[in-house]
Amino acid sequence: MLQATMVEPGRIVFQDVPKPEPGRGQVVIEVKACGVCGSDVHVWRGEHPFTSYPIIQGHEFSGVVESVGEGVEGITPGDKVTVEPSIVCGRCYPCRHGRYNICYNLKVMGFQTDGCHREFFAVPADRVVPVPEDMSFEAAAMVEPSAVALHAVGRADMHEGAKVVVLGAGPIGILTMQAAKALGASEVMITDIVDFKLEVARRLGADHVVNARREDVVGAIEETFGEDRADLMFECVGAEETLETAVQGARKGSRIVVVGVIGGRPGVSIGLLQDRELEMVGSLMYMRHDFLKAVELISSGKLTPTELITSRYKFQDLPDAYREAAERGERNLKVMVEF
Repeated sequence: MLQATMVEPGRIVFQDVPKPEPGRGQVVIEVKACGVCGSDVHVWRGEHPFTSYPIIQGHEFSGVVESVGEGVEGITPGDKVTVEPSIVCGRCYPCRHGRYNICYNLKVMGFQTDGCHREFFAVPADRVVPVPEDMSFEAAAMVEPSAVALHAVGRADMHEGAKVVVLGAGPIGILTMQAAKALGASEVMITDIVDFKLEVARRLGADHVVNARREDVVGAIEETFGEDRADLMFECVGAEETLETAVQGARKGSRIVVVGVIGGRPGVSIGLLQDRELEMVGSLMYMRHDFLKAVELISSGKLTPTELITSRYKFQDLPDAYREAAERGERNLKVMVEF
C-alpha cells in the first residue's frame, strides 16, 4: 500500500509498505477521504510546537472498514466510518472524570502519533464512529472539524435565542456559526479580514458579516445588537488581536470561548476581564458525543461542511494539496484529499 510520510517541514516522501493487519481491539480502515486543516499546515511549515518529524499526518478522515481484530464487537467489514483521532490514557484525572479530551497524556493522530496518510490504517476500535451509508466520504471526513465546533458551543453553555459573535470565518469559525444556529442561537455575526470567507459564511447562514480590516468590530457589535451587545463570543482565529477584540467587545458578565489555537503568550486586557466579570473558557477538540451530534446534524442538513471544500487533490498529489492550503489561504477554506 502507499504511505506518505512528512520527513521534514515541506517534504513528503511516498513509500510502498505492507498493508497492516488488525491487532486485538483494532480495526483496519481503507481510507477514502481526508481534509487538510490549519494545524496540518503548521506542521508543513515547521511551526507546530508539539509535532516532531518524521510523521504520517492526517486526522480528519473517513473510510470503509476492511477488517477487524480479535475482541472487536459492533463493527463489521464494509461499514462506512470516521474516526475520533485522539489517543488517551484513561487513567489521569480528566479521563477518570469524563473529560478525556483534555487527557494529560493526549496524543492526536497526525501530530504526536501517526495518522491516516496511507491507503489502509489500523486504529483502536473504540475510536471508530459509524456514519450513515448515504453520507458521502467527504462529509464523513468533515465530521471531525464539525465536532470541534459543536464542542465549542457546548463549552459556551448557550441558551435558546442567544445572540452570538464568531471571530474568524475559517472552516472552524463557519462551522461554529452553523452549530450555534443549529442549537438555538437567534442571530450570529461573523468577522474576518477576507471577503471571500465572509461571502461563504453569509451563504451558509451568517446573519451579519463584518470585515475587520475595514470596520471596527466592537462598533459593529453595538450597532447590530444594541447596547446589550451579544451573549457569547467565540474566538476562532488564534491571534492576539482577535482575543483582545473579544475582551473589548464582550458584554459585561458574558462568556468568551477560545477555540483558536494561540501560540506564545499573547497580551490581553486582563484588567477588563476582572472588572467586567467576563468568563473566558478554552475549548479543546471534542468528545464522542460531539462526533455523534455532528453526524446527526450533517445528516439532517443543519450543518453543511462539504460546502467549505474549495479544492480537491488525489492522495498521490498530497504535497500540492499542502501547498494549496498553505499558499492560497485567502481563496481556500477546506482542501480535501481523495484516496
